[in-house]
Amino acid sequence: MSATLFLAVLFAAFLHAGWNALVKTGGDKLQAMFILSTSQGAMGLLMALVLPLPQGQIWLWLLASGLVHSLYKFFLTSAYEHGDLSRVYPIARGLAPMLVALVGVFVLADQLSLLEYLGIAALGTGIIAMARGVFSNGESRHMLRFAFASALMTACYSLIDGLGAREAGDATLFVAWMFLIDGVIFGSWALWHRGTSVLTARRRVWLRGCMAGGASLAAYWIAVWAMTQAPIALVTALRETSILFAVLIGVLVFRERFDRAKAVATLLIVGGVVLTRI
Repeated sequence: MSATLFLAVLFAAFLHAGWNALVKTGGDKLQAMFILSTSQGAMGLLMALVLPLPQGQIWLWLLASGLVHSLYKFFLTSAYEHGDLSRVYPIARGLAPMLVALVGVFVLADQLSLLEYLGIAALGTGIIAMARGVFSNGESRHMLRFAFASALMTACYSLIDGLGAREAGDATLFVAWMFLIDGVIFGSWALWHRGTSVLTARRRVWLRGCMAGGASLAAYWIAVWAMTQAPIALVTALRETSILFAVLIGVLVFRERFDRAKAVATLLIVGGVVLTRI
């Protein structure tokens, strides 16, 4: 991997942590996620206008992906309502690859190496340690169920998107329509659930939400581009430095508590993810 590619993937990891931080900041996190989703949907529409229509059963994959992505956003938003960025993000981001690896053994008949088994063990230990901190520090326990549910949705859409993009034969086509469908589903639900109040945000809130949507899209596309230039396993492992970025943002920007237990748990999660993806 060249230095340019290395820095690009690190930047993508920072952008991923950054858009999560933009959703976390401010009072109304559902409104922030609504703006992010609708801006992503608009970007997806612009992309879809110059791409062909999906054919046949690809629509089923797209609908499933859009629904699961919307559920992911709902659970993630709810987790940030109850917990810190530096605790929610590592749990949600770290648990997903462990679930994908375990499901792959039974559903996809994947074979795990010794390193992957060690990675899963490190992941599990780190996630348990990170979750345990909720109880020892008196934080809201509601955060855990939403963070775990968010991770489950991440694992689901990872599998759906991978298989759906293969079925479509065109990752760009699949991603464009997925962003559009996800934006429609989540945006419609938010309007039904909250009413037009989600639209009455101040200009800076809209700007922050659109920035988050752009950061999310850019992070995804950098990762996809990097995977065409370097080994996929290396790129995906490097992307997980986003966990470290999220923890640093939470501690330095939001002044969240950072003790030795959280530091050890973070390192275990990052190390575990890397081991499962190299």
